[in-house]
Amino acid sequence: MDLPSLAVVLQAALSPNPDERNAAENSLDQFQYTPQHLVRLLQIIVDGNCDMAVRQVASIHFKNFIAKNWSPQEPDEQHKILEADKSMVRDHILVFVAQVPPLLRVQLGECIKTIIHADYPEQWPQLLEWVKHSLQDQQIYGALFVLRILTRKYEYKSDEERTPVYHIVNETFPSLLNIFNTLLQIANPPLEVADLIKLICKIFWSSIYLEIPKQLLDPNVFNGWMVLFLNLLERPVPFEGQPADPELRKSWGWWKVKKWTVHILNRLYTRFGDLKPQNPESRAFAQIFQKNYAGKILECHLNVLGVIRTGGYLPDRVTNLILQYLSISISKNTMYNLLQPKLDVLLFEIVFPLMCFNDNDQKLWEEDPHEYVRKGYDIIEDLYSSRTASRDFVCELVRKRGKDNLQKFILFLVGIFNRYNESLVEYKPYRQKDGALLAIGALSDKLKRTEPYKAELEQMLVQHVFPEFTSPLGHLRARAAWVAGQYAHINFSDANNYIKALHSVVSGLRDPELPVRVDSIFALRSFIEACNDLDQIRPILPQLLDELFKLMNEVENEDLVFTLETIVDKFGEEMAPYALGLCQNLAAAFWKCMNTADADDEADDDAGALAAVGCLRAISTILESVSRLPHLFVQVEPTLLPIMRKMLTTDGQEVYEEVLEIASYMTFYLPTISLDMWTLWPLMMEALKDWAIDFFPNILVPLDNFISRGSGHFLTCKEPDYQQSLWAMVSHVMADENLEDSDIEPAPKLIEVVFQNCKGQVDHWVEPYLRITVERLKRTNKSYLKCLLMQVIANALYYNTVLTLSILQKLGVTTVIFNLWFEMLQQVKKSGLLANFKREHDKKVCCLGLISLLALPAEQLPEEALGRIFRATLDLLVKYKDQVAEAEKIEDADDDDDDDDMDGSQTDEDNDEDVSDKDMGVDAEDGDEANSNRLKKLVSQASVFRPDDDNDDNDDNDDDDDDYIDDEELQSPIDDVDPFIFFVDTVKVMQASNPMRFQNLTHGLEFHYQALANGVAQHAEERRVEIEKEKMEKAAGTS
Repeated sequence: MDLPSLAVVLQAALSPNPDERNAAENSLDQFQYTPQHLVRLLQIIVDGNCDMAVRQVASIHFKNFIAKNWSPQEPDEQHKILEADKSMVRDHILVFVAQVPPLLRVQLGECIKTIIHADYPEQWPQLLEWVKHSLQDQQIYGALFVLRILTRKYEYKSDEERTPVYHIVNETFPSLLNIFNTLLQIANPPLEVADLIKLICKIFWSSIYLEIPKQLLDPNVFNGWMVLFLNLLERPVPFEGQPADPELRKSWGWWKVKKWTVHILNRLYTRFGDLKPQNPESRAFAQIFQKNYAGKILECHLNVLGVIRTGGYLPDRVTNLILQYLSISISKNTMYNLLQPKLDVLLFEIVFPLMCFNDNDQKLWEEDPHEYVRKGYDIIEDLYSSRTASRDFVCELVRKRGKDNLQKFILFLVGIFNRYNESLVEYKPYRQKDGALLAIGALSDKLKRTEPYKAELEQMLVQHVFPEFTSPLGHLRARAAWVAGQYAHINFSDANNYIKALHSVVSGLRDPELPVRVDSIFALRSFIEACNDLDQIRPILPQLLDELFKLMNEVENEDLVFTLETIVDKFGEEMAPYALGLCQNLAAAFWKCMNTADADDEADDDAGALAAVGCLRAISTILESVSRLPHLFVQVEPTLLPIMRKMLTTDGQEVYEEVLEIASYMTFYLPTISLDMWTLWPLMMEALKDWAIDFFPNILVPLDNFISRGSGHFLTCKEPDYQQSLWAMVSHVMADENLEDSDIEPAPKLIEVVFQNCKGQVDHWVEPYLRITVERLKRTNKSYLKCLLMQVIANALYYNTVLTLSILQKLGVTTVIFNLWFEMLQQVKKSGLLANFKREHDKKVCCLGLISLLALPAEQLPEEALGRIFRATLDLLVKYKDQVAEAEKIEDADDDDDDDDMDGSQTDEDNDEDVSDKDMGVDAEDGDEANSNRLKKLVSQASVFRPDDDNDDNDDNDDDDDDYIDDEELQSPIDDVDPFIFFVDTVKVMQASNPMRFQNLTHGLEFHYQALANGVAQHAEERRVEIEKEKMEKAAGTS
């Protein structure tokens, strides 16, 4: 397409007629890969005679095409742009970037960024030379614009990846410093000078962000830059030309320069001015910086802040950055000594006024209360807030220099409280009272543990905070609720004061002003957490929930959800009558958050996203609280199913973990898994195949539940065929050589679930699963995955010993597998503990697999092999028994700790040694393996096997021991199989069916193993009695 034709098509792309517009866009798509297309687009962009709207369309198409096609996305993807066209674009785009209007420059800048990231320095070595010559030839703006993009590529790079930046600094910074100096000499500089200085500041920032280049470490060179930055910091911003609109004013060029100057000086101070580094070069630089510059910067900062005293303007971001610098200086003795003479003025005339409610707050409160709430709870806003920085400064001052400052600051606040109480209504310092309350709340941690203030807190609340619950001013009612929440956990000497505060906060939930309602909800969470007598809240619980959901319909705020979670945690099963309504309201709130995000994809709606996650987390909390009431899960299923169906696809990647947790609860606690719930299975399989491998441990939980609790449907349904889809996924994952061992750990766990829950019904799957297990075992490095794969074989032996053995023989791996298994069973770490099969569950599975082999006839299991298996089984049974006994002992100790009636002293029983170890003739060596964290949630239970630290043995185990936590609550079909009884019964069958074989086996045993065998037999009989007793007790309890 020639140039005139391309211009016509671009013009048509602007047509209001959708047919013409679509035709033009199709034409652009059709010709976009033709030679010279990219070059012609650039020609139109830079053609000043062309219509501006056409040039803009061309620039957007140009930018998008380069972003998508400049470099291949995949290694084997073909290049879509001819090298000649690339070269032409690189040669000409730099020349025009400074000439085009700002609207087009933004698009070309994005293109240059893409090209630099792909091509510099290898394919574009001449770029730096162009920048260098342009700086010298007075083509300053274009050179600075490109240099800023170039240095930003390396802003976050470290070590060897930063090497190119040293060359860039070496080639350009001498010219850059001269230009910077020249610009600062201009009298009455126009706004364009501010734009140039701002670019220089950004270039410097990117170059020193992580590390100061060696060229700048030269004291003379560095001083040259610092003189200019300090000059910029000191000189007042020109008054003439400043926009009247506050939003435009803070973005005005000269204020941007001031912000970047402060930003750079803060970065140098915080990252490179610390005297602690061990590196001699870094320490030397820090000493120079502290000696020559840090104090001077502090003095300049105080002067800049001085305009606040006289009512002058200073952007919030600049104020915030300066106060950050001063806060960091508090802990450094030399800096604090410089600060101290001016501290009272700073604290009482600058910092405190910034903490007070102001005209801008009032305007926002009245005009947009939702935005007022958002800004108050948005952590990103805190980075720009002068109020947050002032509060942090006061807290740091009191924390680090409390001896000098706490008393005088509290006296200052008390003076405000007293003046407020003594003044007539029309003269009360309402805004100062707001600031004082903010300060009292911010200092709560310090005051709650410091005498004499600690003893006076309740009286302070009663006298100065509680009255503001009924203030005519909404901002004071909101502040009172917030402060009350900060002190909800103190010990009230008069319980009526706690009740009064609680009821006042609850009343705030119905306040006509939105910010008051939100702050009241925030405070309510603290009161509920602190409440020891739930009868104080129980009567108003329905009202609380009602107000809470009204507010959730108004505001997307995760703190609302946190409060709901706290209520659910506190009341547990008492929430049952409200569970359905809670889930329905939370689901509605979740959809609202998601729909808001979908409606404006460009909006950076972090608050909405956090609130959506919070809604799902709260639903999980509710499901957990009513887990013993399965009928409620039937009621909430219709509400939650649409969320799970939608969010278990790519639409839900941001909330995938939370949705899987809900699916885990539903599939575990529903009385029966409905056919509607089964529709989630293919969604999870598809996700695992395409993108969700990182969530495999989470997906394992509901898949386990589907198979174990819905095995009938799993086995019989053919449309879809769940068995086939599981095989397709597991075989794909285990065969994928690009996946790490840790990525595929859930796969063998799923095979175990199938073998254990479908015993005798999946014979046709045994060979395929064993085949992929053996194949993966050959190239597995991580010991934990080896254990899991070996347990697949143990499970298969327990499932069907003869079938499994015949398959292993068919694959020609029988000897290799058993040699590896026995080797793994015998491996110990330096501490003497087993290196493999560390969980109770692992040992039990191996025991069942080994015992199953003992039942084989002589022709299938020779006597030599029988003896080896018999000994290995005895060793493992003893270790299993020791671990179970140790776990029970720890659990009993935990129960004693939780018993309020115990005085903490040890009883005789606590010191009794467990008989079993000594009777069996061995010492316990696996005891510490039982010391595992107890998993409280189903998701943690079934995701099986989270890590526990084994600090003794990190020196000789390169796998994390955190793969081995026991899952004491995990339900499995082998729970009812006692391995000791199974062992004894199997041996008895052997003795009855082939007495000579049994006699040869026992006579060939060493005395040690004979003792073990007798001990196991004795323990098996004890277990029979215990199990029978448990059955009788259970039957009696049921009746």
